[in-house]
Amino acid sequence: MELKHITAIVTGGASGMGEATVRHITAAGGKVIIFDMNEEKGHALAKEIGADTALFLKTNVSDATEVEGNLAIALEKFGNIHVVVNCAGIATPGKVLSKKGPHSLKQFEQVLQVNLVGTFNMIRLAADAMQHNEADLDGQRGVIINTASVAAYEGQIGQAAYSASKGGIVGMTLPIARELASIGVRVMTIAPGLVETPLFAGLPENAQRALADLTPFPHRLGKPSEYAQLVESIIQNTMLNGEVIRLDGAVRLQPR
Repeated sequence: MELKHITAIVTGGASGMGEATVRHITAAGGKVIIFDMNEEKGHALAKEIGADTALFLKTNVSDATEVEGNLAIALEKFGNIHVVVNCAGIATPGKVLSKKGPHSLKQFEQVLQVNLVGTFNMIRLAADAMQHNEADLDGQRGVIINTASVAAYEGQIGQAAYSASKGGIVGMTLPIARELASIGVRVMTIAPGLVETPLFAGLPENAQRALADLTPFPHRLGKPSEYAQLVESIIQNTMLNGEVIRLDGAVRLQPR
């Protein structure tokens, strides 16, 4: 499956790793539908790329009705969806017990709702659309790529909700890949380490340097373009299925 022949949905596609993926796919000749909550950035990116190649649809990935409706719009415009890259997510830190009291249950639920439930919502609806695609010589009809985090394995203090949500994505990768094999849809997950996203860009320079020092090699923060590069490799390599790939420069997070 080559990028120039695909139509992809990228959730969280208006910034960070999602935006890099959108740019990477469209630069190679593919078409992309951007699902994101940020209307200003989403519309600006789609306009920059061009209406024939990119479409922005404001989407709450955890809203079943909204995703169904926007998926229908995407199919009407481009005909097929071959790839879904799930980058949408939030990271709201909070200790189980802090000076303010116990962790907010509402906050915990919100992180799981967006990161885990939202990812599953996209998977189930995308798979339903992909099963109608024409199969290639391997019988392949689509590829779904999720985004977890190294925090799924080495969550730090204050990351209970985030780690739980990303651990859930890791845990459901294989069973869903096994199930969707029957319709020729592959399911993969990328677990990035410390990546130079807008979240990190807002930190002081010394804080960014300290975070970069945690990565053994290369001794820097990851780049969103490197995530997009791995997305391309997964799309092209049909044998990659049911696995989580750490994209982290061998970093292992410490408790704090």
